[in-house]
Amino acid sequence: MPLPEKEAWPALIALCVGFFMILLDQTIVAVSTPALQQDMGASYNEVIWVTSIYLLTFAVPLLISGRLGDKFGPKNVYAVGMIIFTLSSLACGLAPDMMTLIIARGVQGFGAALLTPQTMSTINRIFPIERRGAALGVWGTTAGLAALTGPILGGVITETWGWQWVFYINLPIGVISVLAVLKYVPAFPPHTRPLDPLSMLLSAGAMFLLVFGLQQGEVAGWATWIWVMIIAAFVFGFWFIRQQARLAENGNDPLIPLDIFRIRNFSLGNISIVAMGFTVAGTPLPIMLYFQQVHGMGPMQAGFMMIPQALVAAVLSPSIGRMVDKRNPNTMAALGFGITSLAILGLSLMMIFAAPIWLALVAMFFMGVGNSLIWAPNSTSTMRDLPMRFMGAGSGVYNTTRQLGSVMGAAAIGAVLQVRLAAGDDGAAFGQALLLATAILIVGVIASLLAENASPDATKARLAAKAEENSRS
Repeated sequence: MPLPEKEAWPALIALCVGFFMILLDQTIVAVSTPALQQDMGASYNEVIWVTSIYLLTFAVPLLISGRLGDKFGPKNVYAVGMIIFTLSSLACGLAPDMMTLIIARGVQGFGAALLTPQTMSTINRIFPIERRGAALGVWGTTAGLAALTGPILGGVITETWGWQWVFYINLPIGVISVLAVLKYVPAFPPHTRPLDPLSMLLSAGAMFLLVFGLQQGEVAGWATWIWVMIIAAFVFGFWFIRQQARLAENGNDPLIPLDIFRIRNFSLGNISIVAMGFTVAGTPLPIMLYFQQVHGMGPMQAGFMMIPQALVAAVLSPSIGRMVDKRNPNTMAALGFGITSLAILGLSLMMIFAAPIWLALVAMFFMGVGNSLIWAPNSTSTMRDLPMRFMGAGSGVYNTTRQLGSVMGAAAIGAVLQVRLAAGDDGAAFGQALLLATAILIVGVIASLLAENASPDATKARLAAKAEENSRS
């Protein structure tokens, strides 16, 4: 049952504090990489693994951790995940060598995977359908700002206190988040039926093979063994789907109920968030490198170039969240994907043709507008039609597809960047790498336009019609 407003909002804020921190860690570390590498005497491959291991251990368990929230309660799983994340952050800052740092980052990613699906699942439980847009507006603002402010904070912290504080800053935030969640987030009745061990094994195996294969593809020159891993991932994935269907046929509980993919807006929303994850994870590298290598900026200066994007998203996202409770969010999401695509195209052309640097600030402004129109509308449309019993599974799937998009974006744009840099002109190479994101975002535009009207009134009418149809059958 939804909570009264005065109880639901403190619970939401408590969840978003930790959610912001774990998403921030995906981008904040990248800016401190040169300082970390110099201080630790690390090789290029070791530095790459500081980020890669986090993304790997974050992505692999997400489908499982969403269902663990149903099984043991999202509040409990969130708290455990945050404790693991906070302690491993301390271990990262204290790491005496690169191997210790890489292992600690892997544990950190696992903690993030445990808590991430619980945020969206809980929001959709504690807010009524006509108020979820505003709540998911805050959630979306949190996700967007974490991705946008990572480079800014990373530059400031690294130049002021050193790279270790990129991790130490998580300690007080983690403690506050755990205490706030235990106080304000309600406990939900646990899901008592057991989870299928084979499904969990197949899910983790498929995700590991796919993510690891994509991460290492460029490093290994897309050798045969990389393609074997990716093909094996699809075999495991097919086996996983067959297992879910078999469990449902026998009256057992699948890890991911395949019925949720018959919900049109859920399936299309997941396609859209892949495009967003692709862009958010893939574009910062060429942008930051362009500012630093072509224009000679330091980490802090390069981070400050992102301020217009972050500022606009922070200002617009809450009001857009409130609009989602009155209008069709899919129209807004389509507009957001379109604006973001055009803004990145403009930034790409600026780099390719060596236009004045102030044009980058204009592009960043419109990227902030586009981002704010995507996060809350897309997540609201995706989750609005889901029955409550599927919230944990649906949140796990949504966050998994977003994370898969992130891995694909980092791998694909990174590969294009390396190829173009090898061919010559640095400035043009950075811009050419961004063109891939502009094309992928069009997928988000199309998926959003194909979705059904997800305004509260239209959704309620659709759910009532389905309930009536089920009662007759």
